[in-house]
Amino acid sequence: MKICSACLVGLNCRYDGKNNLEKAPEKLLGLYKKGELIPVCPEQLGGLATPRSGARIVSGDGNNVLDGTSRVITDNEEDVTDQYLRGAYETLKVAQDLGIKEGILKQKSPSCGCDYTQGGMDKREIMRGNGVTTALLKRNGVVVKSESDF
Repeated sequence: MKICSACLVGLNCRYDGKNNLEKAPEKLLGLYKKGELIPVCPEQLGGLATPRSGARIVSGDGNNVLDGTSRVITDNEEDVTDQYLRGAYETLKVAQDLGIKEGILKQKSPSCGCDYTQGGMDKREIMRGNGVTTALLKRNGVVVKSESDF
């Protein structure tokens, strides 16, 4: 059993109300159809609505947010750090409760981003690093891959 970003299996939970089904590898969809994946959307688990404003980590990556040295800010300049942290910890709880040790999370997300995330001081840009949820999962021994690594 693995967790995966819900948007990768067709659930409309992206910030813009859409999904990333077209970016998901066929193998991933096969696992989902067999019931071997638990889809999660940390942003929704953190209490954010869909659709919602896009967001970015203002400096560093998800590790900096976990350490309290960075924040997550929306395109509307709203601070949503608490919601991103809550969603990351809820996702970790799902993984721990089910004994899940592996996840496939969507690149370029400030929450799920694996290897690349949304960052930037003034506007969203693709940056090297992990999103808040991926950083927390990795700190707790969950092996996280992106859809492009899968």
